[in-house]
Amino acid sequence: MCNINSLYDLEHTAAKEYLARFTYPWEALPGIKAFILELGATLNKDDFLEVSSNVWVHRSAKVAPTAYLGAPCIIGAGTEVRHCAFIRGNALVGENCVVGNSTELKNVILFDGVQVPHYNYVGDSILGYKAHMGAGSITSNVKSDKSLVVIHTQPPIATGIKKVGALLGDRVEIGCNSVLNPGTVIGRDSMVYPTSCVRGVVPERSIYKKDDTITPKR
Repeated sequence: MCNINSLYDLEHTAAKEYLARFTYPWEALPGIKAFILELGATLNKDDFLEVSSNVWVHRSAKVAPTAYLGAPCIIGAGTEVRHCAFIRGNALVGENCVVGNSTELKNVILFDGVQVPHYNYVGDSILGYKAHMGAGSITSNVKSDKSLVVIHTQPPIATGIKKVGALLGDRVEIGCNSVLNPGTVIGRDSMVYPTSCVRGVVPERSIYKKDDTITPKR
């Protein structure tokens, strides 16, 4: 349930071939920077502008003048990067995405159609096709004791990595002001209630309610 093929339709990302190298999505996190640099060098100059060193923006994308685009990053076709968005770098943002007001991205892959539109922090994470994070919802990517992140499934899976945020499957909905703890995995077509504190693995087509209650979607 935590593997790449269970979470994502790879036809909806420019990282298709890169992600296909791995079994689990967190295995792809350490190599995102190198992958973006490699991909950026191959982009069609008729379609993409290199607006600064190693920052490529599709000509149809809309980037607010107050947004910060750190290298390396790629902004896909039809995507909107809004006022005061802070892309720190190592960010592959797909087509027709929304990166909103005061949203911060760092070391991420956003599939096509992802929306992180209002005051979100997304770090060391992969968000699947049309995933949506409600206002104020964030990924927590480092444990308080700074130990290596473990995926809390049965049996637990050690990632061997210090920084792992959230792995959201296709069409996941995260409610406003929720916190996704390090190594959280949300299966396809699932939703999380607002103001939730989520840890572990939520199966596909489920609803995560408060107090760790998970029910199937009907």
